[in-house]
Order: sequence, then C-alpha cells, then structure tokens
Amino acid sequence: MTTAPLPRSRRRTVRLQEASLLEGPMLLLRSIRGFSSNRSLTWLACVPLALFGLGLFNLSAHAAEMPELNAAFLANNLWLLVATILVIFMNAGFAMVEAGMCRQKNAVNILAKNLFVFALAVSSYWFIGYSLMYGDPVSAGWLYFNGLFFDPAVTPELISEAGLVPSVDFLFQAAFAGTAATIVSGLVAERVKFGEFVVFSLVLTGFIYPIAGSWEWNGGWLNTAFGEGVEFIDFAGSSIVHSVGAWAGLVGAMLLGPRIGKFVGGKAQAIPGHNMSIATLGALILWIGWYGFNPGSQLAMDQWVPYVAVTTTLAAAGGAIGATIISTLCSGKPDLTMIINGILAGLVSITAGCGNLTLVGAWVAGLIGGFIVVFSVSALDSLGIDDPVGAFSVHGICGIWGTLVIGLWGFDIQGDGSALGLFVGGGASQLWAQFVGCAAYAIWTVVTCWIAWSVIGALFGGIRVTEAEEIEGLDIGEHGMEAYPDFASAGN
Repeated sequence: MTTAPLPRSRRRTVRLQEASLLEGPMLLLRSIRGFSSNRSLTWLACVPLALFGLGLFNLSAHAAEMPELNAAFLANNLWLLVATILVIFMNAGFAMVEAGMCRQKNAVNILAKNLFVFALAVSSYWFIGYSLMYGDPVSAGWLYFNGLFFDPAVTPELISEAGLVPSVDFLFQAAFAGTAATIVSGLVAERVKFGEFVVFSLVLTGFIYPIAGSWEWNGGWLNTAFGEGVEFIDFAGSSIVHSVGAWAGLVGAMLLGPRIGKFVGGKAQAIPGHNMSIATLGALILWIGWYGFNPGSQLAMDQWVPYVAVTTTLAAAGGAIGATIISTLCSGKPDLTMIINGILAGLVSITAGCGNLTLVGAWVAGLIGGFIVVFSVSALDSLGIDDPVGAFSVHGICGIWGTLVIGLWGFDIQGDGSALGLFVGGGASQLWAQFVGCAAYAIWTVVTCWIAWSVIGALFGGIRVTEAEEIEGLDIGEHGMEAYPDFASAGN
C-alpha cells in the first residue's frame, strides 16, 4: 500500500488592491523591478543611514567659532519660532471652518486635505520653493534660485547682528506657503479628487507661490518699478499669500464646475454645513493664529510687534461687525456663517497694511472688508461659481481690498510717518503701485494655475470625482471611511 504525497498547499497571491496596511508596503516594493530580493531591501535600508551621515558632514563643514549669544538674537529668533507655531496651528482652523461649513459625508476628505497639504507644502518648499523665493537673482527682479534645499548654517555675523537663524526663517516662510495651498482646498471642496489636489498643491507651493513671492519679499521688480520712494507694500501677504491661494482655487473651482444640486434652474441653492460649532471654533483658532501671521512678519521682537497685533485685532472686530450688519439687513437675521467670514475678511483686509494703517484706519478697513465679503458671496453665486465656504470672497476679494487700502489711507508708520495714501495727502503713486501689484498676482496665478490644473486633469483623467462618488460622499469614495460612523446621516 502506497500513500500518495499530499499536494503542497498553494497560498493565493494577494493583489496590492486587496492588501492590508501591513502587507501593502512590502507588496509595493516587491512589485518594483530590482526590489524583489532581500538583498535589494537591505541596500534600501542603508539609504537613511547614508543621508544621516551626509547631514553630519554638512554640519561639521559649517562649524565655526561662534560668539556668545546676545539677548536681541535670542529674542528675535524665539519670537519668530513662536509666531511660526501659531501660523502652523492655523491649519487646524482652516480644517475646522471648511469641514464645519460643508456636509457630513465629505468631512474626512476635507480634514485629510487640510492635514496633508501642510506636509506637502513643507516638503516642496524645502526642496525648491524656498530657494526660488529667497535665492540669488537669475533674472533680476523676476526669478531667483540658489540650488535645491537651503543652507541651515549659522554664521558669527548673524549672531552678532541679531539676525534670524535660517532654519527658523525657513519654517516661518514654509508655514505661509502652506496657508496659500490650504485656501485652495476650500474653493474646490466636496468634488475634487484627492490625488489630483495633492499634485496641484506640490506645484503651487514648490513653484507658483515662491516665484510670485520673490517679486516683493526678495527685492523683486515690485520694489523698483515705480520710481524712487514708491514700492509695492504687502506687509504679511494679503496679495502674496491670500489672493494667490484664492485665485489658484478659483481656477480649480471653475474647471470643476459646481457641486451637484448647487444650482437648480439657474438659481443658487443653499447647501448648509453640518457642524457650525466646529466652524466657529475654527474661526477663533484662525484669529489667534493670525497673531503669528501678522506680528510675526515684523521678523523681529521690537516695539512694533504689539502695534501690529492691535491693528490686526481691530480689523477682525470691524469685519465681524460689518458682515453682521449687512447680513442682517439682507436676510432679516444675523447669519453665523457671515459673522465667521466677516472676522476672516477683516483679518485678510489688514494683513497687507497692518504696519501701515492707523488704529482707526485698521478698524475701518476691517469694517469695509466685512461689508465686501457678504456682497461678494452673493456675486459669485450669481456668476454660477460654486465656492462652498466663501474662500474667494474672504481671501481673494478682501485680499485685493486689503492691498489697495494702503494706497487710500496708509502711512509710513514705522519710518518717517509720512502719508502714503491718496485720502491722507500722499498722492496717487502708492495706490497705483498697489493696483499693479494686485493685477500682477492675479494674472500670474490665473495663467499658471490654469495650465497646472489642465495638465493634471489631462494626465490623470480629470480632476473631479465621479457623480456616484459625489452623491455618496468623498469620505467613502476617496478614503473608505466616515467621520461619524455611529451617527445616522441627515441631510447629507
């Protein structure tokens, strides 16, 4: 009697799409030619060690005899680090405002975009963006570059002159780049593909935003194009950060088209947000974070930091009051979403001129910004453009207003105190410079972002999710999870 050998048990090959989070990374590596053997994986594991050794060599190569740290050096760098943390924390505010003002079925997608976009912004800005924005001139006034990455070396002269450590300066500037990309998220919310948004964010923060920012903040052409004594002013980025992000998002929103159900018979329909408590908390987080955004842009701890903080506060207060008044007059009752957007509109309206407006001027600028944002939201609806959270009205329209107001009643407050604005005896030169700057950022961003969005759409089969995914919700279609799995969806 013979016994037939038992057949070897065949283990079914798991496909990458079916793999768990534990199996997925190894399957992905083994699917790439050259990484199928254990020896290849061993060599791959040596890469972090090589990079670590290169970093140690870089630090030792820059080692130098340093003078004793002085109080001014420590104060300036400590303040900028604190301001940087406040600006980074604004990502939480943006995420909460956007998620709260949108529907429950898209909350995970919105939170994922706002969380991940900062990681993307820091990486792309570290790789090339910072160099394009603050590098050496390639085409004087228009284009700058200083190689990939940035040099973190601290020199003795930097310490003795109480300058900023390059690493701290990079972090602060990277946080601004992340803000520009986060603004885009609000305009394209509830219908954009996650992967395509990721690719666009890399292009925006790595190339489009840094090149535009160098025109003003690295001594570019906007500092020299208007004759002696006149230059474009954008203290903390009403145009450079906020309007660039808003124009980039507007192009995406127009290419995507409106959400299903937003316009019925040519008339805009309200699509209420699912959690106004979260949205309100997000607005307060943004208000607090703005004390890093504006006072931090002083780039030193001096007597003007508290002044900038006060102008920022007054403008936010004026914006809230202005939006509440107009929304109440238009609808008969105060609208919480407009109060939120009014606060943000006031903050954006003072960002460019927080060091160039008087206290009264700052409050009035915010008040008018609050008026503007209510009318702007209605105007976009009438044009058939779907902006789920009013991001273009807050950051785009009020960004332009906040830039122009310097040419209306601004002063050289931190200089000789001379009048800059038309209404205070400064003439029209400053207003013209502000107008040209606004137009330049609008044209540059619209053209480059239209190209970027179009190329990304062509390469990846469009930038909008399918109709079925949009109806079901991006949380399921894009992420396979829900923000509130234990609660029944009502009015999703």
